[in-house]
Amino acid sequence: MQGRAKATRRSLLEAAAQLFEERGYAGTSISDISALSGRTSGAIYFHYACKENLALAVMEELFDTWPALIRRHREADIPALEKLVALSFSVARAFRDDVVVRGGSRLWAERKSVDASLPSPFEGWIETVVGLLEEAGREGVLTPSVIPRKAGNVVVYAFFGLHMVSDALDGREQIEERLHDLWLLLLPALQAHPAPTPLLDRAHAHLARVSETPTRAVPQASAKEGAGRGRSARARR
Repeated sequence: MQGRAKATRRSLLEAAAQLFEERGYAGTSISDISALSGRTSGAIYFHYACKENLALAVMEELFDTWPALIRRHREADIPALEKLVALSFSVARAFRDDVVVRGGSRLWAERKSVDASLPSPFEGWIETVVGLLEEAGREGVLTPSVIPRKAGNVVVYAFFGLHMVSDALDGREQIEERLHDLWLLLLPALQAHPAPTPLLDRAHAHLARVSETPTRAVPQASAKEGAGRGRSARARR
């Protein structure tokens, strides 16, 4: 019985995340979530009580995605700059392919619509990037003019700015290619002995070895409307 309840909560969470990402918080109703998930409105209210609670659950799941992902890359036995680059591609893939990450990301952008206090994700990302750059400095691979605190801010700003533009232009379909181009621009400014292409190759080789968290599937729409972005995400898998 407990397993069935958990499966129901998960299906509701993923259906809600898809709709929140496609339509936003205000544009999504409990009846929409019911239709997409194939669960009754009563089941939704039993597990989450209200739409706001569902939105909070999606955002909490978004925030909970990152610590294990960061830890997996930080504990890898590779140089720090390679960890940073590999981590950035893992995050990019999550934003592109993971329905809960995508839904939580839009909800966070619309956080003023949700009556709850939420943490800022960017401070944590800045600290993570700064820490990896400090590690790279101890390894002696950073150019002497790089100040990890300032450079970390620039990298995070550039990374999330890239995501915003990529999402607006092509639904992040080309995010990995655009991120590759960004690192080709940034790495020569960070490396004491610039060699961005070999570092990118090594980071991708590391990515191929790392066991990634399985992508959460986009729920199948029970109505015809099934949103274009949801369909295009399924087609990429």
